Amino acid sequence: MLQKTGSKGGEPFVKGDWRRDRIGSALRGENPMVLAKMKSGFAVIGDTQFLPGYCLLLAYPRVESLNRLSLERRRDFLFDMSLIGDAVEQVCRPIRVNYSIYGNRDPFLHAHIFPRYDWEPEELKMHPVWRYPDEKWTDRRYQYNEEKHGELRKRLKEALLDGMKRAYRR
Repeated sequence: MLQKTGSKGGEPFVKGDWRRDRIGSALRGENPMVLAKMKSGFAVIGDTQFLPGYCLLLAYPRVESLNRLSLERRRDFLFDMSLIGDAVEQVCRPIRVNYSIYGNRDPFLHAHIFPRYDWEPEELKMHPVWRYPDEKWTDRRYQYNEEKHGELRKRLKEALLDGMKRAYRR
């Protein structure tokens, strides 16, 4: 679920919208959420930032699931996912990072990287982020905004590029 839309404030898709083809738009340099091209795909900052630092890894080339990748490509994808988590930890200082891979709604391989914080509501802290109310996912107040989140995006990108430089040297 890369983008929920609806009457609570999520922006609807428009013709030519980069969100209709996130991977294709990343390849064309049109996806503004891209942090970096990695060995296994594209690191992007999440559409919603109610948990600051939420990122995703979009597999490239496009494949429908982790199990459709060769063993080497699986290692690359999972390793790249962990590098994004390292950047999130470095920049956001959460108490932990949660990783999840589903594909139920968007039928292509992508991983969610969620920072978790001690300031989260007690009733949600110990549960998956999907338990958060729809408003957190769709309300404009929580949607990525360059003015509000641009510095966070910049710091995540710098930390990720630095981590990739060290990790890919091997």
